[in-house]
Amino acid sequence: MAIELLPLPLPASADASKLAEFGREVKGINPAEVSPEEFKEIEQALYKYGALLFRDAHVTPAQQYALTKAFDPQSESYGHGNNKTGETKKSILHPDLKTIPSVPQVQLIGNGMVYNHEGLAEARLKHPSHTTFHKTRVSAEDEAKGVTRFYRWHIDAALYDLNPPRVTTLYGLTVPAGKKQVCRYDDGTRDELEVPLGTTAFVSGKLMFEMLPAELKSLAVRSKVKYAPHPYVWMAPAHAMPTGLGIESEGLELPLEELPEWEESKLKILPMVWKNPGTGGLHFQVHPCGAKELLVDPLPEGASREGALYPDGAHLTDLKEVRGLLYKMQRPAIAPSLVYPHDWRENDFFLFHNRGLLHTVVGAFTPDQVRAFHQCNLAASDEPAGPTAEDVKKYA
Repeated sequence: MAIELLPLPLPASADASKLAEFGREVKGINPAEVSPEEFKEIEQALYKYGALLFRDAHVTPAQQYALTKAFDPQSESYGHGNNKTGETKKSILHPDLKTIPSVPQVQLIGNGMVYNHEGLAEARLKHPSHTTFHKTRVSAEDEAKGVTRFYRWHIDAALYDLNPPRVTTLYGLTVPAGKKQVCRYDDGTRDELEVPLGTTAFVSGKLMFEMLPAELKSLAVRSKVKYAPHPYVWMAPAHAMPTGLGIESEGLELPLEELPEWEESKLKILPMVWKNPGTGGLHFQVHPCGAKELLVDPLPEGASREGALYPDGAHLTDLKEVRGLLYKMQRPAIAPSLVYPHDWRENDFFLFHNRGLLHTVVGAFTPDQVRAFHQCNLAASDEPAGPTAEDVKKYA
């Protein structure tokens, strides 16, 4: 059977013209058993469309690991390390992940109690919710009516020591049915988005870059982001913004001297814009919650200085300034019309380009609603490539 690539079903809220090239459902390939020729087709399609969906898949943890690893054969450990979140339980990721014993690169995530699962006698899973991380929350009355929020827009990445994974795979095993929810932005815009219960929402880093005005494109191609050491521990006492797009600047981050031991050489300083290895396109790829500083290169020789931001370069260390600038650059691309909220079915196998998209958990479950997914991503063997000198010249 020849491979088929079908457009993903977009919700009525989506701008189909903007998302025409986002995501494809793949037919004719079994993700559990992929030949070398089929993998080449999958790889090419992934880098072009950003996300691939395989319906009615039956994939073991070992097979999921094998397909994920095929994108980066030199990669080995889970994206946050095989002990998931470091040596401390203070990380905000700690409650969200349970390791599959036979394949430590694959994590069990979801909600509720799961028994006798892939070598785990029992696992209490906790679906991340904005109620535990945001500075404000929707009222209990509205929550009962199904009002919710994005949890935390992010890239799957440790952001310290380990390189951001190239791809992530998500496999839906148990998907609870329920009414749709309304995701509120609560940022003064009155933006909201109807979403399936427990959706995973995605936005395109390519669109995020393309939507920027010229002066911000220039800034983006000249900038690098310095992330905090052990960022998920560092941010744990802090609160997220109501859109889930970054942290409120309240001075609540853990002081650096109180973090687990860290080394300057292991800090991650990554380009603000990452180059797609398949298409050569540029994607705005910043994890806003973990960003600590911005390093801006000066304009290249001969570039116009009119309207340019930081034409002589800059090193921005004020957290509020850094976060405000990133929010200004990223917020337009999470508009309701640009979000793809996946409507999960059991045995959906979803593969996405972790270096080309941002995503977030959405919504909330009651304690008795059981949701079980397998997640796999692998710390990459290389750092993301940034813009070339030609790219900088073009946009600066």
